[in-house]
Amino acid sequence: MSEQAVTAQSEDFSSWYNEIVYRADLAAPSPVRGCVIIKPYGYEIWEGIKSGLDRRFKATGHQNAYFPLFIPESYIKREAQHVEGFSPELAVVTHAGGKELEEPLVVRPTSETVIGEAFSDWIQSYRDLPLLINQWSNVVRWELRTRPFLRTAEFLWQEGHTAHATHDEAEEETLQMLDIYADFAIEDAAIPVIKGEKSRMERFAGALRTYTIEAMMRDKRALQSGTSHNLGQNFAKAFDIQFLTEANTQEYCWTTSWGLSTRMVGAVVMTHGDDKGLRLPPKLAPYQLVIVPIYRRDAQRTAVLETVERLRKSFEAANLRVHVDLREGQSPGFKFNDWEMRGVPLRVEIGPKDVENNNAVLARRDVMGREGKQFVSQDDVVAVARELLVDIQRNLLEDAREFRDAHIQDASSYDELRAIVAEGEWARAFWDGSDDDELAVKDETGATIRCFPFEQPDAQGACVYSGRSAEKVALFAKAY
Repeated sequence: MSEQAVTAQSEDFSSWYNEIVYRADLAAPSPVRGCVIIKPYGYEIWEGIKSGLDRRFKATGHQNAYFPLFIPESYIKREAQHVEGFSPELAVVTHAGGKELEEPLVVRPTSETVIGEAFSDWIQSYRDLPLLINQWSNVVRWELRTRPFLRTAEFLWQEGHTAHATHDEAEEETLQMLDIYADFAIEDAAIPVIKGEKSRMERFAGALRTYTIEAMMRDKRALQSGTSHNLGQNFAKAFDIQFLTEANTQEYCWTTSWGLSTRMVGAVVMTHGDDKGLRLPPKLAPYQLVIVPIYRRDAQRTAVLETVERLRKSFEAANLRVHVDLREGQSPGFKFNDWEMRGVPLRVEIGPKDVENNNAVLARRDVMGREGKQFVSQDDVVAVARELLVDIQRNLLEDAREFRDAHIQDASSYDELRAIVAEGEWARAFWDGSDDDELAVKDETGATIRCFPFEQPDAQGACVYSGRSAEKVALFAKAY
Protein backbone atom coordinates (compact mmCIF):
# COMPACT_ATOMS: atom_id res chain seq x y z
CA MET A 1 0.00 0.00 0.00
CA SER A 2 1.36 3.40 -0.97
CA GLU A 3 2.17 6.00 1.70
CA GLN A 4 0.90 8.75 -0.62
CA ALA A 5 -1.54 11.03 1.17
CA VAL A 6 -5.22 10.90 0.32
CA THR A 7 -7.16 13.87 -1.01
CA ALA A 8 -8.03 16.19 1.88
CA GLN A 9 -11.65 16.23 3.02
CA SER A 10 -11.72 20.00 2.67
CA GLU A 11 -10.49 19.78 -0.92
CA ASP A 12 -12.86 17.14 -2.31
CA PHE A 13 -14.87 15.07 0.17
CA SER A 14 -16.26 12.74 -2.49
CA SER A 15 -12.77 11.86 -3.75
CA TRP A 16 -11.56 11.48 -0.16
CA TYR A 17 -14.34 8.99 0.57
CA ASN A 18 -13.73 6.85 -2.50
CA GLU A 19 -9.97 6.78 -1.87
CA ILE A 20 -10.47 5.77 1.76
CA VAL A 21 -12.88 2.95 0.92
CA TYR A 22 -10.41 1.35 -1.48
CA ARG A 23 -7.08 2.21 0.17
CA ALA A 24 -8.28 1.09 3.61
CA ASP A 25 -9.11 -2.25 1.97
CA LEU A 26 -12.85 -2.10 2.66
CA ALA A 27 -13.95 -2.84 -0.89
CA ALA A 28 -12.81 -3.47 -4.45
CA PRO A 29 -14.39 -2.55 -7.79
CA SER A 30 -16.85 -5.01 -9.33
CA PRO A 31 -17.24 -5.96 -13.00
CA VAL A 32 -20.95 -5.15 -12.63
CA ARG A 33 -21.87 -1.47 -12.83
CA GLY A 34 -23.05 -0.05 -9.54
CA CYS A 35 -21.83 -2.97 -7.43
CA VAL A 36 -18.75 -3.47 -5.25
CA ILE A 37 -16.86 -6.40 -3.81
CA ILE A 38 -16.78 -6.12 -0.03
CA LYS A 39 -13.32 -7.25 1.08
CA PRO A 40 -12.67 -9.09 4.37
CA TYR A 41 -11.75 -5.95 6.35
CA GLY A 42 -14.92 -4.16 5.21
CA TYR A 43 -17.02 -7.26 5.73
CA GLU A 44 -15.77 -7.63 9.29
CA ILE A 45 -17.08 -4.14 10.03
CA TRP A 46 -20.43 -5.26 8.60
CA GLU A 47 -20.28 -8.39 10.76
CA GLY A 48 -19.78 -6.15 13.79
CA ILE A 49 -22.87 -4.19 12.77
CA LYS A 50 -24.80 -7.43 12.24
CA SER A 51 -23.88 -8.88 15.62
CA GLY A 52 -24.66 -5.65 17.46
CA LEU A 53 -28.10 -5.42 15.88
CA ASP A 54 -28.92 -9.14 15.90
CA ARG A 55 -28.26 -9.32 19.63
CA ARG A 56 -30.68 -6.46 20.20
CA PHE A 57 -33.33 -7.96 17.87
CA LYS A 58 -33.31 -11.32 19.63
CA ALA A 59 -33.43 -9.67 23.05
CA THR A 60 -36.77 -8.13 22.01
CA GLY A 61 -38.29 -11.39 20.81
CA HIS A 62 -37.54 -11.31 17.08
CA GLN A 63 -36.54 -14.43 15.16
CA ASN A 64 -34.48 -14.72 11.99
CA ALA A 65 -35.82 -16.35 8.83
CA TYR A 66 -35.03 -16.21 5.14
CA PHE A 67 -37.28 -15.50 2.17
CA PRO A 68 -36.63 -15.96 -1.58
CA LEU A 69 -34.59 -13.53 -3.63
CA PHE A 70 -37.15 -13.70 -6.46
CA ILE A 71 -40.64 -12.27 -6.06
CA PRO A 72 -43.51 -12.81 -8.53
CA GLU A 73 -44.19 -9.54 -10.33
CA SER A 74 -47.89 -9.81 -9.46
CA TYR A 75 -47.02 -9.61 -5.74
CA ILE A 76 -45.24 -6.29 -6.20
CA LYS A 77 -48.26 -4.89 -8.06
CA ARG A 78 -50.77 -5.76 -5.34
CA GLU A 79 -49.93 -2.69 -3.24
CA ALA A 80 -50.37 0.34 -5.52
CA GLN A 81 -48.17 2.87 -3.67
CA HIS A 82 -45.49 0.24 -3.23
CA VAL A 83 -45.12 -0.60 -6.90
CA GLU A 84 -45.25 3.07 -7.86
CA GLY A 85 -42.47 3.88 -5.39
CA PHE A 86 -40.17 1.07 -6.50
CA SER A 87 -40.88 0.73 -10.23
CA PRO A 88 -37.87 2.79 -11.45
CA GLU A 89 -35.48 0.69 -9.34
CA LEU A 90 -36.72 -2.83 -10.13
CA ALA A 91 -34.55 -5.49 -11.76
CA VAL A 92 -36.79 -8.06 -13.45
CA VAL A 93 -36.00 -11.61 -14.64
CA THR A 94 -37.95 -12.54 -17.78
CA HIS A 95 -35.99 -15.60 -18.95
CA ALA A 96 -34.58 -18.59 -17.04
CA GLY A 97 -33.47 -22.07 -18.05
CA GLY A 98 -33.45 -21.01 -21.68
CA LYS A 99 -37.15 -20.18 -21.66
CA GLU A 100 -39.33 -17.14 -21.20
CA LEU A 101 -41.02 -17.19 -17.81
CA GLU A 102 -44.81 -17.30 -17.65
CA GLU A 103 -44.63 -14.54 -15.02
CA PRO A 104 -41.62 -12.22 -14.66
CA LEU A 105 -39.76 -12.37 -11.35
CA VAL A 106 -38.62 -9.23 -9.55
CA VAL A 107 -35.22 -9.40 -7.89
CA ARG A 108 -35.96 -8.47 -4.28
CA PRO A 109 -35.87 -4.68 -3.69
CA THR A 110 -37.49 -5.26 -0.27
CA SER A 111 -39.66 -8.11 0.97
CA GLU A 112 -42.95 -6.66 2.24
CA THR A 113 -44.89 -8.39 -0.54
CA VAL A 114 -43.48 -11.91 -0.38
CA ILE A 115 -43.48 -11.84 3.42
CA GLY A 116 -47.03 -10.49 3.40
CA GLU A 117 -48.09 -13.49 1.34
CA ALA A 118 -46.40 -15.82 3.85
CA PHE A 119 -47.96 -14.03 6.83
CA SER A 120 -51.41 -14.53 5.31
CA ASP A 121 -50.82 -18.29 5.56
CA TRP A 122 -49.13 -18.29 8.94
CA ILE A 123 -51.57 -16.06 10.82
CA GLN A 124 -55.03 -17.40 11.59
CA SER A 125 -55.82 -16.33 15.14
CA TYR A 126 -54.95 -13.68 17.72
CA ARG A 127 -52.88 -16.46 19.32
CA ASP A 128 -50.46 -16.20 16.36
CA LEU A 129 -49.75 -12.54 17.15
CA PRO A 130 -47.49 -10.72 17.40
CA LEU A 131 -45.38 -12.32 14.68
CA LEU A 132 -41.86 -10.91 14.84
CA ILE A 133 -39.57 -11.84 11.93
CA ASN A 134 -36.23 -10.51 10.70
CA GLN A 135 -34.06 -11.56 7.79
CA TRP A 136 -30.46 -10.82 6.84
CA SER A 137 -30.23 -10.70 3.08
CA ASN A 138 -29.18 -8.85 -0.06
CA VAL A 139 -31.47 -6.64 -2.12
CA VAL A 140 -31.26 -5.05 -5.56
CA ARG A 141 -32.32 -1.52 -6.47
CA TRP A 142 -31.17 -0.35 -9.89
CA GLU A 143 -29.66 2.97 -8.84
CA LEU A 144 -28.41 5.34 -11.54
CA ARG A 145 -25.82 7.09 -9.39
CA THR A 146 -23.87 4.80 -7.12
CA ARG A 147 -21.17 5.10 -4.47
CA PRO A 148 -19.54 2.29 -2.46
CA PHE A 149 -21.62 1.29 0.58
CA LEU A 150 -23.81 4.41 0.40
CA ARG A 151 -25.80 3.61 -2.72
CA THR A 152 -25.17 0.48 -4.78
CA ALA A 153 -27.32 -1.60 -7.11
CA GLU A 154 -26.97 -4.55 -4.73
CA PHE A 155 -26.45 -4.15 -1.01
CA LEU A 156 -26.66 -6.15 2.20
CA TRP A 157 -29.09 -5.37 4.96
CA GLN A 158 -31.54 -6.66 7.49
CA GLU A 159 -35.25 -6.19 7.12
CA GLY A 160 -37.67 -6.78 9.94
CA HIS A 161 -41.34 -7.56 9.34
CA THR A 162 -43.94 -7.89 12.06
CA ALA A 163 -47.71 -8.31 12.40
CA HIS A 164 -49.88 -7.13 15.29
CA ALA A 165 -53.46 -7.13 16.47
CA THR A 166 -53.84 -3.36 16.89
CA HIS A 167 -52.52 -0.09 15.53
CA ASP A 168 -51.05 0.86 18.90
CA GLU A 169 -49.10 -2.39 19.16
CA ALA A 170 -47.71 -1.86 15.66
CA GLU A 171 -46.79 1.74 16.52
CA GLU A 172 -45.04 0.61 19.69
CA GLU A 173 -43.05 -1.93 17.66
CA THR A 174 -42.12 0.66 15.03
CA LEU A 175 -40.79 3.07 17.64
CA GLN A 176 -39.06 0.29 19.60
CA MET A 177 -37.07 -0.70 16.52
CA LEU A 178 -36.14 2.92 15.84
CA ASP A 179 -34.85 3.10 19.42
CA ILE A 180 -32.79 -0.04 18.79
CA TYR A 181 -31.25 1.52 15.67
CA ALA A 182 -30.45 4.70 17.56
CA ASP A 183 -28.97 2.79 20.49
CA PHE A 184 -26.75 0.78 18.16
CA ALA A 185 -25.64 3.87 16.20
CA ILE A 186 -24.77 5.83 19.34
CA GLU A 187 -23.36 3.07 21.55
CA ASP A 188 -21.57 0.87 18.97
CA ALA A 189 -20.92 3.05 15.91
CA ALA A 190 -20.36 6.24 17.98
CA ILE A 191 -22.65 8.14 15.58
CA PRO A 192 -24.94 10.69 17.31
CA VAL A 193 -28.10 10.21 15.26
CA ILE A 194 -31.28 12.27 15.43
CA LYS A 195 -34.56 10.35 15.69
CA GLY A 196 -37.62 11.71 13.95
CA GLU A 197 -40.55 11.19 11.60
CA LYS A 198 -40.27 11.53 7.85
CA SER A 199 -42.46 13.95 5.93
CA ARG A 200 -45.20 12.59 3.71
CA MET A 201 -43.01 13.17 0.65
CA GLU A 202 -40.17 11.15 2.16
CA ARG A 203 -42.34 8.36 3.54
CA PHE A 204 -41.75 4.72 2.55
CA ALA A 205 -44.00 3.67 -0.34
CA GLY A 206 -47.18 2.21 1.16
CA ALA A 207 -46.45 3.17 4.79
CA LEU A 208 -48.71 4.93 7.24
CA ARG A 209 -45.73 6.59 8.93
CA THR A 210 -41.95 6.35 8.49
CA TYR A 211 -39.45 7.07 11.26
CA THR A 212 -35.73 7.60 10.72
CA ILE A 213 -32.36 8.08 12.33
CA GLU A 214 -30.43 10.86 10.59
CA ALA A 215 -26.69 11.41 10.88
CA MET A 216 -24.41 14.26 9.82
CA MET A 217 -21.33 13.31 7.84
CA ARG A 218 -18.04 15.24 7.88
CA ASP A 219 -19.02 17.17 4.77
CA LYS A 220 -22.19 18.18 6.66
CA ARG A 221 -24.48 16.21 4.38
CA ALA A 222 -27.21 14.10 5.97
CA LEU A 223 -27.29 10.33 5.80
CA GLN A 224 -30.50 8.41 6.45
CA SER A 225 -29.00 5.59 8.47
CA GLY A 226 -31.97 3.39 9.34
CA THR A 227 -35.75 3.54 8.97
CA SER A 228 -38.76 1.99 10.69
CA HIS A 229 -42.21 1.95 9.08
CA ASN A 230 -45.71 1.59 10.48
CA LEU A 231 -47.43 0.07 7.45
CA GLY A 232 -50.90 0.35 8.94
CA GLN A 233 -53.24 -2.19 7.34
CA ASN A 234 -52.24 -1.41 3.74
CA PHE A 235 -50.22 -4.56 3.14
CA ALA A 236 -52.54 -6.66 5.30
CA LYS A 237 -55.44 -5.74 3.03
CA ALA A 238 -53.39 -6.25 -0.14
CA PHE A 239 -52.30 -9.73 0.99
CA ASP A 240 -55.33 -10.69 3.08
CA ILE A 241 -53.47 -10.98 6.38
CA GLN A 242 -56.40 -11.52 8.74
CA PHE A 243 -56.82 -13.04 12.18
CA LEU A 244 -59.71 -14.27 14.31
CA THR A 245 -60.06 -12.05 17.37
CA GLU A 246 -60.96 -13.19 20.89
CA ALA A 247 -64.44 -11.84 20.14
CA ASN A 248 -64.62 -14.27 17.20
CA THR A 249 -64.49 -11.58 14.50
CA GLN A 250 -62.16 -11.34 11.51
CA GLU A 251 -59.77 -8.36 11.51
CA TYR A 252 -56.87 -7.26 9.34
CA CYS A 253 -53.45 -7.22 11.01
CA TRP A 254 -51.37 -4.11 11.50
CA THR A 255 -47.88 -4.60 10.10
CA THR A 256 -44.46 -2.97 10.33
CA SER A 257 -41.15 -3.16 8.51
CA TRP A 258 -37.74 -1.74 9.35
CA GLY A 259 -34.27 -1.92 7.84
CA LEU A 260 -30.62 -0.95 8.19
CA SER A 261 -28.01 -1.70 5.54
CA THR A 262 -24.32 -1.69 4.64
CA ARG A 263 -24.84 2.05 4.26
CA MET A 264 -23.91 2.06 7.96
CA VAL A 265 -20.35 1.09 6.96
CA GLY A 266 -20.23 4.25 4.86
CA ALA A 267 -21.66 6.23 7.77
CA VAL A 268 -18.82 5.07 10.03
CA VAL A 269 -16.25 6.09 7.39
CA MET A 270 -17.75 9.54 6.79
CA THR A 271 -18.59 10.36 10.42
CA HIS A 272 -15.20 9.57 11.92
CA GLY A 273 -12.62 9.53 9.12
CA ASP A 274 -9.94 12.20 8.76
CA ASP A 275 -7.27 13.11 6.22
CA LYS A 276 -5.12 10.17 7.32
CA GLY A 277 -7.85 7.57 6.81
CA LEU A 278 -10.39 5.74 8.89
CA ARG A 279 -10.96 6.21 12.59
CA LEU A 280 -12.91 3.16 13.69
CA PRO A 281 -14.89 3.01 16.93
CA PRO A 282 -13.41 0.18 19.02
CA LYS A 283 -16.73 -1.67 19.30
CA LEU A 284 -16.86 -2.12 15.50
CA ALA A 285 -13.17 -2.27 14.59
CA PRO A 286 -12.10 -5.65 13.15
CA TYR A 287 -8.88 -5.19 15.14
CA GLN A 288 -9.13 -3.11 18.29
CA LEU A 289 -5.36 -2.95 18.48
CA VAL A 290 -2.43 -3.92 16.29
CA ILE A 291 1.03 -4.84 17.58
CA VAL A 292 3.94 -3.66 15.46
CA PRO A 293 7.26 -5.35 16.31
CA ILE A 294 10.32 -3.13 15.74
CA TYR A 295 13.81 -4.54 15.26
CA ARG A 296 16.83 -4.10 12.98
CA ARG A 297 18.88 -7.22 13.51
CA ASP A 298 18.08 -10.91 13.79
CA ALA A 299 19.51 -10.90 17.31
CA GLN A 300 16.81 -8.40 18.34
CA ARG A 301 14.07 -10.17 16.41
CA THR A 302 13.82 -13.23 18.66
CA ALA A 303 13.47 -11.30 21.92
CA VAL A 304 11.00 -8.80 20.43
CA LEU A 305 8.78 -11.49 18.90
CA GLU A 306 8.76 -13.51 22.13
CA THR A 307 7.47 -10.44 23.96
CA VAL A 308 4.96 -9.68 21.20
CA GLU A 309 3.59 -13.21 21.32
CA ARG A 310 3.20 -13.08 25.10
CA LEU A 311 1.34 -9.77 24.88
CA ARG A 312 -0.85 -11.05 22.04
CA LYS A 313 -2.01 -13.94 24.22
CA SER A 314 -2.68 -11.54 27.10
CA PHE A 315 -4.81 -9.28 24.91
CA GLU A 316 -6.75 -12.23 23.50
CA ALA A 317 -7.33 -13.59 27.02
CA ALA A 318 -8.91 -10.23 27.83
CA ASN A 319 -11.26 -10.68 24.81
CA LEU A 320 -9.63 -7.90 22.83
CA ARG A 321 -9.38 -8.23 19.05
CA VAL A 322 -5.66 -8.02 18.33
CA HIS A 323 -3.50 -8.42 15.23
CA VAL A 324 0.28 -8.74 15.02
CA ASP A 325 1.84 -7.16 11.92
CA LEU A 326 4.60 -9.59 10.91
CA ARG A 327 4.96 -8.39 7.32
CA GLU A 328 8.53 -8.62 6.12
CA GLY A 329 10.08 -5.98 3.90
CA GLN A 330 7.95 -3.13 5.24
CA SER A 331 9.34 -0.44 7.53
CA PRO A 332 7.70 0.37 10.88
CA GLY A 333 6.81 3.79 9.47
CA PHE A 334 5.00 2.21 6.55
CA LYS A 335 3.09 -0.06 8.91
CA PHE A 336 2.14 2.87 11.16
CA ASN A 337 0.72 4.75 8.17
CA ASP A 338 -1.04 1.65 6.91
CA TRP A 339 -2.84 0.97 10.19
CA GLU A 340 -3.67 4.65 10.57
CA MET A 341 -5.30 4.45 7.14
CA ARG A 342 -7.25 1.37 8.27
CA GLY A 343 -8.38 3.15 11.42
CA VAL A 344 -7.26 0.64 14.05
CA PRO A 345 -8.07 2.38 17.37
CA LEU A 346 -4.87 1.51 19.22
CA ARG A 347 -1.33 0.67 18.07
CA VAL A 348 1.16 -1.16 20.30
CA GLU A 349 4.84 -0.69 19.47
CA ILE A 350 7.42 -3.13 20.84
CA GLY A 351 11.14 -2.61 20.18
CA PRO A 352 14.38 -3.88 21.77
CA LYS A 353 14.46 -1.11 24.41
CA ASP A 354 10.84 -1.83 25.31
CA VAL A 355 11.80 -5.48 25.87
CA GLU A 356 14.71 -4.45 28.09
CA ASN A 357 12.64 -1.95 30.10
CA ASN A 358 9.48 -4.08 30.26
CA ASN A 359 7.57 -1.30 28.49
CA ALA A 360 5.23 -0.92 25.53
CA VAL A 361 4.28 2.14 23.52
CA LEU A 362 0.54 2.74 23.02
CA ALA A 363 -0.56 5.11 20.24
CA ARG A 364 -4.18 6.24 19.87
CA ARG A 365 -5.67 6.66 16.40
CA ASP A 366 -8.10 9.36 17.56
CA VAL A 367 -5.33 11.53 19.02
CA MET A 368 -2.43 11.76 16.60
CA GLY A 369 1.20 12.60 17.37
CA ARG A 370 2.97 12.74 20.70
CA GLU A 371 -0.18 13.70 22.56
CA GLY A 372 -1.73 10.34 21.73
CA LYS A 373 1.30 8.23 22.70
CA GLN A 374 2.28 6.87 26.09
CA PHE A 375 4.77 4.42 27.60
CA VAL A 376 3.16 1.70 29.69
CA SER A 377 4.59 -1.13 31.74
CA GLN A 378 3.98 -4.47 30.05
CA ASP A 379 2.50 -5.64 33.36
CA ASP A 380 -0.26 -3.00 33.02
CA VAL A 381 -0.62 -2.81 29.25
CA VAL A 382 -3.80 -4.89 28.98
CA ALA A 383 -5.64 -2.89 31.64
CA VAL A 384 -4.48 0.42 30.20
CA ALA A 385 -5.45 -0.64 26.67
CA ARG A 386 -8.96 -1.56 27.82
CA GLU A 387 -9.37 1.87 29.44
CA LEU A 388 -8.05 3.62 26.35
CA LEU A 389 -10.44 1.77 24.07
CA VAL A 390 -13.38 2.88 26.20
CA ASP A 391 -12.09 6.45 26.08
CA ILE A 392 -11.56 6.30 22.29
CA GLN A 393 -15.14 5.08 21.80
CA ARG A 394 -16.42 7.93 23.98
CA ASN A 395 -14.17 10.50 22.34
CA LEU A 396 -15.28 9.65 18.79
CA LEU A 397 -18.94 9.99 19.80
CA GLU A 398 -18.37 13.31 21.54
CA ASP A 399 -16.32 14.65 18.63
CA ALA A 400 -19.08 13.72 16.17
CA ARG A 401 -21.76 15.22 18.41
CA GLU A 402 -19.91 18.51 18.78
CA PHE A 403 -19.37 18.68 15.03
CA ARG A 404 -23.05 18.01 14.32
CA ASP A 405 -24.39 20.50 16.85
CA ALA A 406 -22.03 23.21 15.58
CA HIS A 407 -23.51 22.93 12.09
CA ILE A 408 -27.26 23.01 12.78
CA GLN A 409 -28.65 26.56 12.59
CA ASP A 410 -32.13 27.91 13.27
CA ALA A 411 -33.91 29.68 10.41
CA SER A 412 -36.80 32.06 11.01
CA SER A 413 -37.31 33.01 7.35
CA TYR A 414 -37.00 31.30 4.00
CA ASP A 415 -34.13 33.60 3.05
CA GLU A 416 -32.30 32.47 6.16
CA LEU A 417 -32.97 28.83 5.35
CA ARG A 418 -31.60 29.23 1.84
CA ALA A 419 -28.50 30.98 3.13
CA ILE A 420 -27.87 28.30 5.76
CA VAL A 421 -28.23 25.48 3.24
CA ALA A 422 -26.03 27.34 0.74
CA GLU A 423 -23.30 27.36 3.39
CA GLY A 424 -23.59 23.58 3.63
CA GLU A 425 -25.22 23.65 7.07
CA TRP A 426 -28.43 22.04 8.36
CA ALA A 427 -31.37 24.37 8.88
CA ARG A 428 -33.90 23.89 11.67
CA ALA A 429 -37.18 25.68 11.05
CA PHE A 430 -40.91 25.56 11.73
CA TRP A 431 -42.79 23.83 8.93
CA ASP A 432 -46.41 23.53 7.91
CA GLY A 433 -45.95 23.53 4.15
CA SER A 434 -47.70 21.42 1.52
CA ASP A 435 -46.12 18.68 -0.59
CA ASP A 436 -45.71 21.23 -3.37
CA ASP A 437 -44.00 23.62 -0.95
CA GLU A 438 -41.60 20.87 0.09
CA LEU A 439 -40.79 20.10 -3.55
CA ALA A 440 -40.21 23.79 -4.22
CA VAL A 441 -37.71 23.99 -1.35
CA LYS A 442 -35.90 20.95 -2.72
CA ASP A 443 -35.81 22.38 -6.24
CA GLU A 444 -34.61 25.80 -5.07
CA THR A 445 -32.07 24.75 -2.42
CA GLY A 446 -31.21 21.08 -3.01
CA ALA A 447 -32.24 20.37 0.59
CA THR A 448 -34.91 17.96 1.76
CA ILE A 449 -36.75 17.60 5.03
CA ARG A 450 -34.63 15.00 6.79
CA CYS A 451 -37.18 14.56 9.58
CA PHE A 452 -39.38 16.17 12.17
CA PRO A 453 -37.22 15.47 15.24
CA PHE A 454 -38.87 13.86 18.23
CA GLU A 455 -37.35 16.63 20.36
CA GLN A 456 -39.54 19.62 19.57
CA PRO A 457 -39.80 23.14 21.07
CA ASP A 458 -42.70 23.83 23.41
CA ALA A 459 -43.87 26.91 21.48
CA GLN A 460 -45.48 27.25 18.06
CA GLY A 461 -44.00 29.33 15.26
CA ALA A 462 -44.53 30.52 11.71
CA CYS A 463 -43.82 28.11 8.86
CA VAL A 464 -40.56 29.16 7.27
CA TYR A 465 -42.08 28.86 3.76
CA SER A 466 -45.84 29.49 3.96
CA GLY A 467 -45.95 31.76 6.99
CA ARG A 468 -48.83 29.73 8.45
CA SER A 469 -48.86 28.77 12.11
CA ALA A 470 -46.78 25.62 12.61
CA GLU A 471 -46.52 23.25 15.55
CA LYS A 472 -43.37 21.37 14.51
CA VAL A 473 -39.84 22.18 13.44
CA ALA A 474 -38.16 20.21 10.66
CA LEU A 475 -34.53 19.65 9.80
CA PHE A 476 -33.49 20.60 6.25
CA ALA A 477 -30.23 19.44 4.70
CA LYS A 478 -28.63 18.21 1.54
CA ALA A 479 -28.33 14.44 1.75
CA TYR A 480 -26.80 11.33 0.29
